[in-house]
Amino acid sequence: MTSTLAQVRTYDRSVQLLMVNQFTINLGFYMLMPYLAAHLSGTLALAGWVVGLVLGIRNFSQQGMFLVGGTLADRFGYKPMIVAGCVLRTVGFATLGFADSLAALIAASAATGLAGALFNPAVRAYLAADAGERRVEAFALFNVFYQAGILLGPLVGMVLTGVSFRITCLVSAGIFALLSVVQIRALPGRRAANTKEKEEERGQEGVLVQWRGILANRPFLLFSGAMIGSYVLTFQFYLSLPLEVRRLGGDGQFSTAAVALLFVVSGLATILGQSRVTAWCKARYEPGQVLIRGLMAMGLAFVPLLLATAVPVPTSGAALWLLAAVPPALAALLLAIGTMIAYPFEMDTIVRLSGGRLVATHYGLYNTICGIGITLGNLLTGVSLDVARAAGVPALPWVALIVLGLGCAAAMCGLHRTGRLATPVRSADPQPATV
Repeated sequence: MTSTLAQVRTYDRSVQLLMVNQFTINLGFYMLMPYLAAHLSGTLALAGWVVGLVLGIRNFSQQGMFLVGGTLADRFGYKPMIVAGCVLRTVGFATLGFADSLAALIAASAATGLAGALFNPAVRAYLAADAGERRVEAFALFNVFYQAGILLGPLVGMVLTGVSFRITCLVSAGIFALLSVVQIRALPGRRAANTKEKEEERGQEGVLVQWRGILANRPFLLFSGAMIGSYVLTFQFYLSLPLEVRRLGGDGQFSTAAVALLFVVSGLATILGQSRVTAWCKARYEPGQVLIRGLMAMGLAFVPLLLATAVPVPTSGAALWLLAAVPPALAALLLAIGTMIAYPFEMDTIVRLSGGRLVATHYGLYNTICGIGITLGNLLTGVSLDVARAAGVPALPWVALIVLGLGCAAAMCGLHRTGRLATPVRSADPQPATV
């Protein structure tokens, strides 16, 4: 961890601030969101469909507005969108602590989702611009801070929610309010530097023209499609892995602890190993080759669960607990390794395929495409889990997820071999950001 912090200090102050900001954003978000459903269904006694509606609106308002958020960041600068997103999330989280009507809950949920759509593309585009030629390493460090927030947030939220969910909401809102002030005062107002011709071209282009231009970027769209599976696989932290733990271990304290272990394993692995994994991969492989290996690792992460289906399920005792906890934990570790391998090069590839132009908009569209893929992928995963349970074929969902990962790796291999992951000749990499 000391070497990671030393590496962070070698970057400009803006890059350091963006990394700390992301840790704080995830800390505030994950101390509240894991406990929102229980608050809605328990404290407020809302029907299940209402809980699903509120949570679905939050997800839809974020995924559906990523493209808009990225476009606004490219047009008006990265800092305004980052600050606006944090202010909006401050209001949304504070409202969730006091809202008891459906209209207020929907408005607050939509606000928190829109906030993410505003600052996420802007943060990544800003980081890519100011990190310059060291983008890959910067995104590796960024992922360390990102995962640290995910690891610590639920633990803090568990303590606060034990007192009152309203307290959790107010503390989270306070974190985002403080973050807003810090960024207003300390984060330089910047956007990616462009040539004069590109500035004039951007000023003459309408938003729809820019979007059509991005949609005509075939290598970018193919890359986005090939990466969808990685997000479906990663989302299994929240879907199939917890369900598998509870299927075998029940709904008691053991299962709660075993599910928490999944996130601890993933978070600690990333915090301790991300920089080393990235340095090792960069020294040996081209970016496309790294992405192929990362996707393969994500797909193979479900092999322990597949092998576990061949083991007779014990009726009780330590053997049952081991079967319920160990294979999912191994899967979580392998998923974390696959993400560590791919993520920095994935983020860098988006910048390269954009040609250094409208980077935030490209990030926005990429997130929207992957968000749609996650929705469809989760639906199919849920169907496979139900079918497997009904037909008595527990291996089915794990085989499907393994095939998905290996299929995405094969698609990425095709893109790499045909040269579609190369930087477009017409544009150079983005230059450091300017005031």
